[in-house]
Amino acid sequence: MNSPYNEALGATLIERTKRERIVIVGVTLPGRNDNDTEMGLDELALLIDTAGADEAGRMMQRRDSPDHTWYIGKGKAEELRDLCLAVDADTVVFDNELAPAQQYNLEKLLGRTALDRTAVILDIFAQNAHTLEGKAQVELALLRYRLPRLRRGANAKLSQQRGGVGSRFGSGETKLEVDRRRIMRRISKLESDLRELQHTRDLQRKSRSRSGLAAVTIVGYTNAGKSTLLNQLTQAGVLVEDRLFATLDPTTRRLALPGGEPVLLTDTVGFVRRLPHGLVEAFKSTLEVASNADFLVHVVDCAAPDPEGQIAAVREVLVEIDAIQVPDLLVFNKADVAPEVAADLVARHPGSVAVSARTGEHIDMFMRVLADRLRAITAVVELVVPYERGDVLAAIHREGEVVSTFHDTDGVRVRARLSDASAGRLAEFRVLPE
Repeated sequence: MNSPYNEALGATLIERTKRERIVIVGVTLPGRNDNDTEMGLDELALLIDTAGADEAGRMMQRRDSPDHTWYIGKGKAEELRDLCLAVDADTVVFDNELAPAQQYNLEKLLGRTALDRTAVILDIFAQNAHTLEGKAQVELALLRYRLPRLRRGANAKLSQQRGGVGSRFGSGETKLEVDRRRIMRRISKLESDLRELQHTRDLQRKSRSRSGLAAVTIVGYTNAGKSTLLNQLTQAGVLVEDRLFATLDPTTRRLALPGGEPVLLTDTVGFVRRLPHGLVEAFKSTLEVASNADFLVHVVDCAAPDPEGQIAAVREVLVEIDAIQVPDLLVFNKADVAPEVAADLVARHPGSVAVSARTGEHIDMFMRVLADRLRAITAVVELVVPYERGDVLAAIHREGEVVSTFHDTDGVRVRARLSDASAGRLAEFRVLPE
């Protein structure tokens, strides 16, 4: 894969000698208030810090609708230019999504790079992609973002030689038509590669399904503590960092519940407010682990400024990936940091639990609740197993929870909670209701 656009991923390995200074901009539109915009800018500042840059200043404006030329008004754009000069900013980042024409006009007026929130999230994903599939997914999203932003005439340069946030979107210095053609070819190749990787993932999923084990997937807002919870439960050794989007690739481990029945527990990429649609599309095969799960563990950072907003943001993504119908358990993490908030959230969400994945506080209670929820959605089936089929009895004990056994003349009569896959595979031994 010698495409120059692979440099979009390779560039993330270059260590920066100087952190960029960035001015962040938020616009309050109808349906939102200044507090919403301020919280959005606070999160954007965290995203920028994760990407390797520093906030040098911020600006807000109220508008009935975005200006079609600058997004903000012309006078505000000139004020933004003065602010950038005053704080010696390298780049301007909008918390709102900029159209390609707006981005181009702002760069001409400001004399510096103008980006939006989507570009920063893509930049972070580019830094954190490590597996073959993760790199392909990120590069696909990067190129889809970059394609409509190719403009300025057939002989213009793309001017992407500098380093820093938002600069991982191509190598630059090629003619517009040639560049567009190369990007389209690369997108087609990546889509083909991801289809093959999706086929492999489907085979792995079918193999796990045949094991008869329930699939439990951990979902939640980025940096909520999903990987920490997986490590606490399974000693998985997954990378844990106090930064956004530290985990991009799903990790699956086997977990034994208090009753002894095993399940497969999977960690996933974190969600965020207004997760770029291009990323959802590119990561569809990875995110499908949630829609194909039997149960979701929805981890929420109770120490975050707006836990309810994070719950809503995660559920929006679950709707987009057709996973909202999967039963879930709300788990309010970091209860050791904000115990009063955790207690209040549990009271407002009956059936939820509060834990500290870092210290292990209340993990036993979480395990009991999870086991009870899984039992509640797992049907109890009755089977008669011939005495000579000890292998079948072993499989029932291994894959499900045995409720009762009775030695009959025809064999061992067993009542057990089994997954649909296990029950289907053992259909010849089932006792049909009269």
